[in-house]
Amino acid sequence: MMRSWAVFDSPIQNALHTLKYRRNMGLGDALAVNMTEFVRSLNWSVDLVIPSPLGKKRLQERGYNQVDLVARPLAYELGLEYAPQALWKTRETRSQVGLSISQRSENVRNVYQADPAKVKRKSILLMDDVATTGSTISSGTEALLSAGAGNVYALTIARALSHHDLNRV
Repeated sequence: MMRSWAVFDSPIQNALHTLKYRRNMGLGDALAVNMTEFVRSLNWSVDLVIPSPLGKKRLQERGYNQVDLVARPLAYELGLEYAPQALWKTRETRSQVGLSISQRSENVRNVYQADPAKVKRKSILLMDDVATTGSTISSGTEALLSAGAGNVYALTIARALSHHDLNRV
């Protein structure tokens, strides 16, 4: 099950681009605080929050994972355990920006691995910034379930609607 807090359009689009590309770290806390009641209203029984991971190269280039900047304070607000090391990329991938639906799916196919010791029989909240085709969330979910997770719920900050240009996401 996947839910998104907002539509990927102004002002959320601007906020996420600022968070992702302009190093405005404080936006993560502000988004998390604003998302808290929405997440509580979903009534998901969750044990663990995991952000969608970046590859090592992209993490080194950017210096931070923008999803972590929202997921960590959200986990804190919800009183949930936070486990950013429970899921990782096994190889580098291209940026999803500008890729077609089929290219996005292929780009992230079998790219994630999860730590069974951390996720086995747990109910996981997997977070990402923007859902466009759902490929990243699907691939991460498959890795978590393969490692023994009991349930995986997916939450994105925003959802790109089908009429939006994929080149902007």
